[in-house]
Amino acid sequence: MGRVTERRRVVRIRNGAAGVRPDTLVAEEPLEIRLNGKPLAITMRTPGDDFALAVGFLVSEGVLAAASDVQAVTYCEGAAEDGSNTYNVVNVQLAAGVPVPDITLERNVYTTSSCGLCGKASLDAVRTATRFPGIDSDPVRVPVEVLCAMPDRLREAQKVFDRTGGLHAAGLFTAQGELLDLREDVGRHNAVDKIVGRAHQGGRLPLMGAVLLVSGRASFELVQKAVMAGIPVLAAVSAPSSLAVDLALESGMTLVGFLRGPDMNIYAGEERITF
Repeated sequence: MGRVTERRRVVRIRNGAAGVRPDTLVAEEPLEIRLNGKPLAITMRTPGDDFALAVGFLVSEGVLAAASDVQAVTYCEGAAEDGSNTYNVVNVQLAAGVPVPDITLERNVYTTSSCGLCGKASLDAVRTATRFPGIDSDPVRVPVEVLCAMPDRLREAQKVFDRTGGLHAAGLFTAQGELLDLREDVGRHNAVDKIVGRAHQGGRLPLMGAVLLVSGRASFELVQKAVMAGIPVLAAVSAPSSLAVDLALESGMTLVGFLRGPDMNIYAGEERITF
């Protein structure tokens, strides 16, 4: 759609000298996600992979499990006041017989820290809502040298970041270090939703034996999304939060932080990292 980046005028100062030049910025636009035609959520995202983003979001909300749960994903026509299509509104139509959540209520309680619940309630909600339990029994093992090489592999594949410097990335790897998929977005959570959504569309959930690498920190929300997709190993180049570690321990996930070169901190599930 040609909307991933935009050009803006910038005054650039280098070594005390100022000059005017165009700069490439990552695009950020709202995406409204509708479920069976009814508004469900709005997220700020980088345009692209919108259908996967919407589907991945619904996986993390516990609405979807099998690819057959979705009848169709479409852009809503006439989303703008003049009747034109903004490509900023996506509707996910569930297949017949798939339960529809009560979207008149607030967002499901296990998604974000803004829900106002205590940490224990959030952990309990994820455990009871996941459609793919059994992460704790996933036998995958990841050699430490393979894990250490993943951030460089992720960075090399970030095409839009090279042009803008303003995107987060999420990469899905095998335990042998093969990059299966990579998505970029202004939001870490959106990049992960795009990864999960594409896997759902391909009928590949749960993502057993996979490693998810994120370019920023590991928040509770990112661990929650990985748990909901059945991903046993989550690694981040920056720090996790305390509740993210609690959820990883609760679910049996391996959680790695500060993955930089040969260094890392393993906060949960260290038995999956082999030396």
